[in-house]
Amino acid sequence: MIRHRVSVLGTWLVVAVLGALAATQLSSLLTTSLSVPGSDSARANQVLSRHFGENIEGTFTVVVEFHTANKTQIHSVEARIARAASELPSATITLQRALGGVLYANVTTSLKLIDAARETDRLRAALVNEGLHGALVTGPPALDHDLAPILSADLRHGQLVALVVTLALLIAILGWSWALLIPFVVAGATTSAAVGIVYLLARHFLMVLYIPNVIELVAFGLAVDYSLLMVHRFRSESELDEDESGAVLRTMASAGSTVLVSGVTVAIGLATLLLVPVPFVRSLGVAGLVVPLAASASTLTLQPALLSLLGGRRARAVGFAGLMGGSGPPSRRWTWVARFATSRPLTVLVGTSVVVGAVSFFAFGLQLTPGSVTTVPSSIESERAIVMIEHHVGLGAITPDEVVIDFGRAGGAGTSGNRVTVLRLAEAISRDPSVFAVVIDTKAPFVDSTQRYERIIVVGKDEFGAATSQHLVQRLRARYLSGARFNSGTRVYVGGPPAQGVDFLAVVYGTFGWILALSMLLAMILLARAFRSLMLATIAIVLDLVSAGVAYGVLVATFQLGSGSVLVGTYHVTQVEGWVPVFLFAMLFGLSMDYEVFLVARMRESYDRGLDTNEAIVEGLASTGGVVSAAALIMVGALSGLTLGRIAGLQELGVGLSIAVLVDATLVRGLMLPSAMALLGCGNWWLPTLVARALRIEPSPRRARAR
Repeated sequence: MIRHRVSVLGTWLVVAVLGALAATQLSSLLTTSLSVPGSDSARANQVLSRHFGENIEGTFTVVVEFHTANKTQIHSVEARIARAASELPSATITLQRALGGVLYANVTTSLKLIDAARETDRLRAALVNEGLHGALVTGPPALDHDLAPILSADLRHGQLVALVVTLALLIAILGWSWALLIPFVVAGATTSAAVGIVYLLARHFLMVLYIPNVIELVAFGLAVDYSLLMVHRFRSESELDEDESGAVLRTMASAGSTVLVSGVTVAIGLATLLLVPVPFVRSLGVAGLVVPLAASASTLTLQPALLSLLGGRRARAVGFAGLMGGSGPPSRRWTWVARFATSRPLTVLVGTSVVVGAVSFFAFGLQLTPGSVTTVPSSIESERAIVMIEHHVGLGAITPDEVVIDFGRAGGAGTSGNRVTVLRLAEAISRDPSVFAVVIDTKAPFVDSTQRYERIIVVGKDEFGAATSQHLVQRLRARYLSGARFNSGTRVYVGGPPAQGVDFLAVVYGTFGWILALSMLLAMILLARAFRSLMLATIAIVLDLVSAGVAYGVLVATFQLGSGSVLVGTYHVTQVEGWVPVFLFAMLFGLSMDYEVFLVARMRESYDRGLDTNEAIVEGLASTGGVVSAAALIMVGALSGLTLGRIAGLQELGVGLSIAVLVDATLVRGLMLPSAMALLGCGNWWLPTLVARALRIEPSPRRARAR
């Protein structure tokens, strides 16, 4: 990289330009689909699409409020909505009802969600042309369309906050120095590369609307962390030798190796999301996987080229030295912390365990939702329509359950026996306390043209992701449908947004245990190789689980109990969005392992030089604790862009990650890690010969000194 630094810089410049161009086009390729291939709801939705012309994710809901109206006026409005809908490709009116002072009409298209969203403005303009100036448009495509500019504005605001916070922290850490520029250059290259790759993927695969906000802010924070570690080590190495190339080489041999291990570890945590057979979660995993790989690539190629150009002399602080302005002696504060933890290890370990355990205890109250229409910014039209429906009818009206019956043969819906069974089923469902209304009929759009398929529309009282709506879906399947006495060969499914949400949570959390197990197994192998110790790898994984518990506890306390709405103005909700805990675990597993690698790699170096265990702990923590805590603060600054946004799921991700990263880099790695290692003594370095051979590494040397 030093020899070909001009080519390296030129290549990354091209990547940055292409990434910037891709960023302007990416949002038009993204979606919020919660489809679960192969599920009961997916089979129901396929029947609705093929035989009733109803596409759940491609359906708009037009809402018109009436103060006083007669049947003639209502029919006139219905006709104008139908004419406006005809402006859209393949659009039909699948349901139109006047109820509770509003008329709402479902305008269904055959388009995918991402394509239907692009037609939102055309539908709204057509309604205005028909004289329906007060008509409001909502539904999945309209929400997708209206949320895109909100997310873009939040991203720009988040980027500005991240830049300002990071600049202030880097000045405080590094002082006035040209070295300040390197983390920003590396972060810019990383973000551009990540966005460019995601853009290429989004052209061929489903990618989630939230992805730009997540990857750009996380990529910025992670790249700055890696770059800061390298700059800090380079300053130390350049103090020892004026040979600038030699200082860069030694930096790459030590800190560069650490960055490589760290990047692969973060990638492993996110790669496990590919096990989830849900496109929404898989897309988050793929996009997240791109981030550590791009950060590692830029840090290991662009960074050495930049350091060689900068040189050791210009890397030093001028005037204000900062907290780590030079190599200097190890931090006295972190030396004191390390000696405190190693001199009273049992007391420190028990005390910190009580603190993190108290926070983690809140996690037992975690409640999940597949999504919510009540946590959407009130400034957008689609949310105003939702509020209108909620006020007059109830949120369940726009996201009903749909019971789909396949009688197995043409004409089955018309037989007297089946008519009686369907009527009894509808009556039983209508008596459920969570049901607002049940709608059936013997003709279209409730029975298809062949009379093989029939549907029952079940309007619940609450929004599709509420706990009561989830329980209603479960009762429909387990009680009402199983108790219905249809003829043999008849198959019955429950579809619609609530059922889709239930299947989403069931499939995602049905695979969560495998994600957890595979993450730990792969991390154990990687860390055992990196640390040449099974015990240190085990400690790292246990502490990662501790940090995850803290993150979940913080989510419950902040959002469900409402402490965050008071302190920082976040949403106060009864449920956390279902994708957040899974993605949070995968991301946090990698980031917290990040700090473990930074700290323990330095301790390993000290131990291999001949220091005993306690001395190695103290030297490693004193040398690296400051830069690790600084890196955590920078990551929190980057994630604040998510916390300060207006989308509930991103707020939840930002708060959970920020607090967990801060606790992990200080309390968990600063106190729990050294105290646990001090208690284990020479057992920290245990690696059986057979395991060492299997991992193709040298076993740790045996010593008489334990501590």
